[in-house]
Amino acid sequence: MKAHDGMYIGGAWRPAAGPDVIEVVNPADEQVIATVPAGTAEDVDAAVRAARAAFPARAATPPAERAARLAALRDVLQARKDEIAETVTAELGSPLAFSQAVHAAVPIAVAASYADLAATYAFEEKAGTSTVHHEPVGVVGAITPWNYPLHQIVAKVAPALAAGCTIVLKPAEDTPLTARLFAEAVHEAGVPAGVFNLVTGLGPVAGQALAEHPGTDMVSFTGSTAVGKRIGAIAGGAVKRVALELGGKSANVILPSADLARAVNVGVANVMSNSGQTCSAWTRMLVHRDQYDRAVELAAAAAAKYGDRIGPLVNAKQQARVRGYIEKGLAEGARLVAGGPDAPRERGYFVSPTVFADVTPEMTIAQEEIFGPVLSVLRYEDEEDALRIANGTVYGLAGAVWAGDEAEAVAFARRMDTGQVDINGGRFNPLAPFGGYKQSGVGRELGTHGLAEYLQTKSLQF
Repeated sequence: MKAHDGMYIGGAWRPAAGPDVIEVVNPADEQVIATVPAGTAEDVDAAVRAARAAFPARAATPPAERAARLAALRDVLQARKDEIAETVTAELGSPLAFSQAVHAAVPIAVAASYADLAATYAFEEKAGTSTVHHEPVGVVGAITPWNYPLHQIVAKVAPALAAGCTIVLKPAEDTPLTARLFAEAVHEAGVPAGVFNLVTGLGPVAGQALAEHPGTDMVSFTGSTAVGKRIGAIAGGAVKRVALELGGKSANVILPSADLARAVNVGVANVMSNSGQTCSAWTRMLVHRDQYDRAVELAAAAAAKYGDRIGPLVNAKQQARVRGYIEKGLAEGARLVAGGPDAPRERGYFVSPTVFADVTPEMTIAQEEIFGPVLSVLRYEDEEDALRIANGTVYGLAGAVWAGDEAEAVAFARRMDTGQVDINGGRFNPLAPFGGYKQSGVGRELGTHGLAEYLQTKSLQF
């Protein structure tokens, strides 16, 4: 076990204000692998003050220099990609191959995209006789979750750096080691002192202090809808800019003309990826009544193949939560066709890949975000019924549509109340905006839309 000390504030590692620590647990074997400081409001205040002091110079930095620092950060992350993958595997439990292919590779791609955008974005434009300047919003308080620990950090920090903001990051307490590694990368990339600051700590203590701090101009939060509502209220009370990427209950709609086997198999893979700990996972599979029984067979067989191939959930609380949802599904009359609530291993926070059939739209497992490897297969009568079911939750983060004809899938997707829809599988695009409708949040991440979140406009009238 390694005892880490200090917070990264003002370009250096400084001792924490208090003596308390957070134990970092490997969810695969339940062993404590490290400790980090549990930051206090005093630590947050020091970090915000450092960010505030650094802001004027940062805001005046030419976009080309911002781009150069982001390119350097991209290069450091690339050079340390193996260490990143191993760190994520140790504290999140993700299988190493997935950590390499997704947890390490995707943030590098996102950092690269913002290095390019910082160099090419039109921070100044003409509007008739006026000149419009896009200026950094100020000091950003970034609060990130544990499920994609580095990607969620880079998706906030990179555009904030590109915009000319300064940042204080409070990462999830379950995955602080990845955040510390990122702080080392920022330092190695030559980002000026005070521009990026890191405070590890508990959400109700350090996270709340950051959201409430009068020295922050914006709060960017990714996490649960319940916590997002509280942060939104705090930010609204202070008239701060806020960006919220919250929960999801995404629908995977398989239209009758689709390649059923491919749609089901890709859909199951999507849900089981990252052990189901993905806010945009397609956890509701909607299938036409004439194809329903076959789809259930395919889904059960696909889930069974995963078995030991998926990692554990992040902690004991999350494991208990997901198993509780599985038991709730059984109690409400859903039919279990794969997996179940029993722990598949004696040690580690594992949950079996689980598939439910005969799920109705009003059931708890069809309405609430489970955040685990649990798929619900729902039957629909016709396209209007499918649309009603797909849109019938408080969430609207992501989704998928499959059809034999792309235009048919697009027409259906345009009617879905959700921020992002994959057409016949789709693929990740770091330039495409990501964010939700309804209670899945406000604002967007990635690409030019993600950069715009950290900018405010000033018009000069002539």
